[in-house]
Amino acid sequence: MTLSPLNQRRLLLFKAHKRGWWSLWIFLVLFGLSLGAELIANDKPLVVHYDNAWYFPVLKRYPETVFGGEFPLQANYKSPYIQELIGQKDGWMLWPPIPFSYSSINYDLQVPAPGPPSRDNWLGTDDQGRDVMARVIYGFRISVLFALILTILSSIIGVFAGALQGFYGGWVDLVGQRFLEIWSGLPVLYLLIILASFVQPNFWWLLGIMLLFSWMSLVDVVRAEFLRGRNLEYVRAARALGMQNGAIMFNHILPNAMVSTMTFMPFILTGAIGTLTALDFLGFGLPPGAPSLGELVAQGKSNLQAPWLGISAFTVLALMLSLLVFIGEAARDAFDPRK
Repeated sequence: MTLSPLNQRRLLLFKAHKRGWWSLWIFLVLFGLSLGAELIANDKPLVVHYDNAWYFPVLKRYPETVFGGEFPLQANYKSPYIQELIGQKDGWMLWPPIPFSYSSINYDLQVPAPGPPSRDNWLGTDDQGRDVMARVIYGFRISVLFALILTILSSIIGVFAGALQGFYGGWVDLVGQRFLEIWSGLPVLYLLIILASFVQPNFWWLLGIMLLFSWMSLVDVVRAEFLRGRNLEYVRAARALGMQNGAIMFNHILPNAMVSTMTFMPFILTGAIGTLTALDFLGFGLPPGAPSLGELVAQGKSNLQAPWLGISAFTVLALMLSLLVFIGEAARDAFDPRK
């Protein structure tokens, strides 16, 4: 698939923005690594070789009876008993680089939790003895996935609403604008806290609640593009030829409106991550025990004697948001019609 000359020019402009170009690659590498978090940080071995057979605990649960144990319960591979059973058959285990999952508790700490960084826990442990590095990796993944899904869904709704207002105008635009004025005037964070207090929040509940308010950010931009584009000559010609309104909207005007939409999407992404972190920090976000950067920030605030908690959370959030902002700046320059 070859790009049009215009898109080739945009790609060159994006590459010319060195900070945004390298930020994109760094972000993609970090996000790609976080997608394989189970292969990097896990309390189960990647591979077990036992009695001339291969087992993959990271992909499948095995009871300890498979390895000669007595109970049909999931095997605890860190238990000396299970390790001895596997070793009796000349077996061995291949562990991930970080032998802890986000919920794993290190029972071998030499100091009271939260423990400082050590050879076993690279970024230390939190106040429950859980590995901070593992929670950072899993928290990074869930934050980015949450923000990506929210950005895509809110962009679809916002573009659709803005297209209807801008193309039809009249009472459709009037009613839509009055609704947006009322809806955007609501205190979003307080409403999110109130709505989240009615139910036990989880990933999808939070996504739905935040989607109620996040779709408005693109409406004004798309509406302005459609108001401008509906009176252009090629749109009038298409209407004169009998083309349906839907085809005119999405085949002729929407591609131009998407230029401004694409420049806003990285900033919507950063806003979604910031809102999720704020809700987790206040205790109205993901369920207790879930890997959360906001919960790590709250732990850093509550445990000032353990600075590695706050430093880890701040570093990850600052790096993530900075990379997304730099990518957004490069996208804005690439799609700038003046260039």
